[in-house]
Amino acid sequence: MTRAAAVMAMRVARTLESLRHPPFARDHEVSVPLVVELRTVTKTFGAVRALVAVSARFCGGEITIIEGANGSGKSTLLSILGGLALPSSGKVDYGELGNGRAAVRSQLGWVAHEALSYPDLSGRENVELAARLHGIDPKKAFAAASLRFELSGFAHRPVRTYSRGQRQRVALARALAHGPKLLLLDEPTTGLDVAGTARVSEVLVEEAGRGAIVVAVTHDPRLAELSTQRYRLEAGRLKIPRSNE
Repeated sequence: MTRAAAVMAMRVARTLESLRHPPFARDHEVSVPLVVELRTVTKTFGAVRALVAVSARFCGGEITIIEGANGSGKSTLLSILGGLALPSSGKVDYGELGNGRAAVRSQLGWVAHEALSYPDLSGRENVELAARLHGIDPKKAFAAASLRFELSGFAHRPVRTYSRGQRQRVALARALAHGPKLLLLDEPTTGLDVAGTARVSEVLVEEAGRGAIVVAVTHDPRLAELSTQRYRLEAGRLKIPRSNE
């Protein structure tokens, strides 16, 4: 085993242990059990059926991993879960998250393989902007994010000057500034090294530990090891691995 692989194995082992014994409560701990349920959801784009009669439950405190080939409907499923797209048919029940798309999106944290940050703003400015949009004190939000994601060494520079790992740390800080109840991640470890992947793994466990709904689309088997629930999409149809049954 290489040194990098050994380090990753140790980090994953600690992360799995944290999932069994969730970390200490934080300011944004979720006090009400959360569930988002999809009921026979179908999404079409013209003649193309991106999702076909998908039914699933996503619960707070769990890490759901969604796998599948490119074009299988994974990103479409995330968009519908986050209220960023509407199903062509079927229903999405957000439960305690609220009935309207605005209510759901206000409690959404979104992390993609791209940083989704303003490149000419600094990392600090991106995090503080996200905090302001959610009515949170920007200085306090950045201070907490800087400590959690070790941003102080580069947060004053424009995001366009960052490495891939630094951009992803800012993306995580921005997405989590308001303590979202629904955290969606779309291929969050693409292009990351061992340390970057371990950081994303730790975030998944910490957010589930405080009661958030955590759903990640990934091809990365290292993230899949963290799942408490696992699905696979094949041509828009949701398959349940035997380990879930």
